[in-house]
Amino acid sequence: MTNKEIAKQFQYLGEIMELHEENPFKIKTYQNAYLTIRKLPEPLAEMAPADREKIKGIGSSTSANIRELLETGTMQSLKKYEELTPPGVREMLHIPGFGPKKIRVIWKELGVETIGELRYACNENRLVELKGFGQKTQEDLRQKLDYFQKSLGKYLLADLIGPADALLAAVSKTLPTAKVSLTGAIRRHSNVVERIELLVATDEGISPIFDQQLVTKTGEQGSSNYGLTPEEIPVTIHQCSPSEFGSKSFRYAAGQAFLEAFLEQTKCMDFKGLPTEEAVFEKAGLHYLQPELREEAWSLGRQFGKLVEPSDIRGVVHAHSTWSDGLHSLRQMAEHAKSLGYGYLGITDHSKAAFYANGLKEDRVLAQWQEIDALNKELAPFRIFKGIESDILHDGSLDYPADLLAGFDFIIASVHSNLRMDEEKATQRLLRAIENRHTTILGHPTGRLLLSRPGYPVDHQKIMDACAANGVAIELNANPYRLDLDWTWIPYAMEKNVLVSINPDAHSTGGIGDIKYGVFSARKGGLTAEHCLTCMELPDFEAVISKKN
Repeated sequence: MTNKEIAKQFQYLGEIMELHEENPFKIKTYQNAYLTIRKLPEPLAEMAPADREKIKGIGSSTSANIRELLETGTMQSLKKYEELTPPGVREMLHIPGFGPKKIRVIWKELGVETIGELRYACNENRLVELKGFGQKTQEDLRQKLDYFQKSLGKYLLADLIGPADALLAAVSKTLPTAKVSLTGAIRRHSNVVERIELLVATDEGISPIFDQQLVTKTGEQGSSNYGLTPEEIPVTIHQCSPSEFGSKSFRYAAGQAFLEAFLEQTKCMDFKGLPTEEAVFEKAGLHYLQPELREEAWSLGRQFGKLVEPSDIRGVVHAHSTWSDGLHSLRQMAEHAKSLGYGYLGITDHSKAAFYANGLKEDRVLAQWQEIDALNKELAPFRIFKGIESDILHDGSLDYPADLLAGFDFIIASVHSNLRMDEEKATQRLLRAIENRHTTILGHPTGRLLLSRPGYPVDHQKIMDACAANGVAIELNANPYRLDLDWTWIPYAMEKNVLVSINPDAHSTGGIGDIKYGVFSARKGGLTAEHCLTCMELPDFEAVISKKN
């Protein structure tokens, strides 16, 4: 091990001990060892143990740890603290500028144990009331997390779609005679992507892209060039002639599983040199499939209705205000939704069990209803519905007594706690909530956070069947961190006539815009407007929820 590697181990040990509020004197000893060792000109690995002990700032105890590191690659003292610390919390120690004391606060007071949970907590304003935090600190941490997660090599679609569109426009301007389009996973609107991909159809070169530093070239293979944007986002640029744009567009936009199935089914055919993607499907004797449907083999050969569009959404359902943990007031949320052309807002602040999110106790529920009544008179014909995001408690019951639940216009039932149940218990918990006569929509059914926390295990088929039997819609939470229900279960939901509700889970006026990400994901599963609850006009939406509650 080099001196630098040894020093970092002592730095890590000091930080993880501080995380557990260990003896400050010991922590200081290891911090000093880190500062000393990283500056040493002579390699510790080449020094005798007695000589190491003579170095100021090391001593016999630290020297013994160094010897253990050199002989085994680790320290038992460090392993002890690692075993006491969740892996995700240890990972937080690698976020620049986010120290052990603050990590301990969010870990112990909010129960946050992964990077994704922490980023989501920032998005939902969980940190602003914690000691030592505030709005500015939360925003600063959010930016640090964005940078940290980008360095891991995978991105949420929402993080890359803006830069991708900007690069597309810049390349189109730089190469005015070329035909340029997005391709790859980002064109399929995959929930998680690894890079921006462009297809450039031109008989001329694409060197101006690199000459003007739109992309810094890092390599090439055949007709594909690899590089980085100025923000260090990976980019792949595929080049082809204009005459084969359709063939190449189809090839590069297809997911691997879909492409393999397509080639297997049409193995005797030649699809080179076709000008449009439609021509590819026509030659194969197959119905044209939108790019979102080209992820997996299941869609091949199927005929779909008109896929849902962002413009089909008629109302904003699942939104939070300053009554619980939102950034904007109920009035601001309603007026913004109305200004965007939506016909209704289903306000769903947190129920009282979500104390960490300023959940509403019974008296505050009644006070909010009064404000809603007043705003409805003022904003008509726009309508605010009295909803709640009621926590599904450990045993599957809903937060609040039945008489209060009956007073809401609709109820989203969601799990926010005890996320580590096994599949049988987690499924039974959801089934009981679905069977509650007051439940209108099952919220984010697995509780996943993309790139950080897998959903808790549930039997999706049983959940869908129960929703069908009890007239409960299921949420596709459009927050780009969630996109839960996963799109792969949408075909089964449609088969069972379970309405899918595309909900932004907005905690600010800007969060309403996340609806589009929910639509993108829904299209991957073939969802049509007819099967979407939030595509209903105001009277139809009101009729559906009135039947349930």
